[in-house]
Amino acid sequence: MLSHKLKERNAGAEHMNARKWIFLLFMGCLLLLAGLYHIQASAAVRTETAQTPVMREEKKIALTFDDGPHPVYTELLLDGLKQRNVKVTFFILGEQAENYPEIVKRIGEEGHLIGNRTYSHLQYSPSREVEFGEELVKTNEILKDITGQDVMFVRPPYGSWNKKYETQLNMFPVLWTIDPLDWTTSNVSKVVRGVLAKASENDIILMHDCYQSTVTAALEVIDTLQKEGFVFVTVDELLFD
Repeated sequence: MLSHKLKERNAGAEHMNARKWIFLLFMGCLLLLAGLYHIQASAAVRTETAQTPVMREEKKIALTFDDGPHPVYTELLLDGLKQRNVKVTFFILGEQAENYPEIVKRIGEEGHLIGNRTYSHLQYSPSREVEFGEELVKTNEILKDITGQDVMFVRPPYGSWNKKYETQLNMFPVLWTIDPLDWTTSNVSKVVRGVLAKASENDIILMHDCYQSTVTAALEVIDTLQKEGFVFVTVDELLFD
């Protein structure tokens, strides 16, 4: 009788041990599967992070051109700007607009901002106050006849200005922060260095579209600054945004 009970007890213990090992094996499989899932999920997150581009804040900068349009070089500049999808600001002389209205029209149609440069590049002085105002009005009328758009911005020759025109004519002067003196040299590299050495966010670059060397330099400046994360905008976006 005792022997029979011992056999039953041993059989029960063996049964319990078997169930214990089955349970441990089952839990081990679960832990192994969980570990594999964690590894795969981590790898997926790393891959997604690597593929997601890092968003960089735009550095806005404005490129402006004075004293055009030129019958040859302005067209070359417009071609280069179009290829790069870049918008700039042109401060146009009234007499040049009369001579080359189709170029002025193209400037407007391609999304560039048009500003006033007076009619004859007249520098403001108290003795020329009336004449200066008349040139602004005359140039505004010429530009509006060509483009159909009112002109709000002016770059006064040599930076000479009288604030009364801001209220009388509702015009805003736009000066500059970088002047590479492109009109003094045909050395493209010198002009490029003159801009790149000073370029920073929210700068306004002064150039002239009536020189071939300037057009070449301007496009090189654009290519370089775009690689550095700069975005070219028209001056109204810098002044009012």
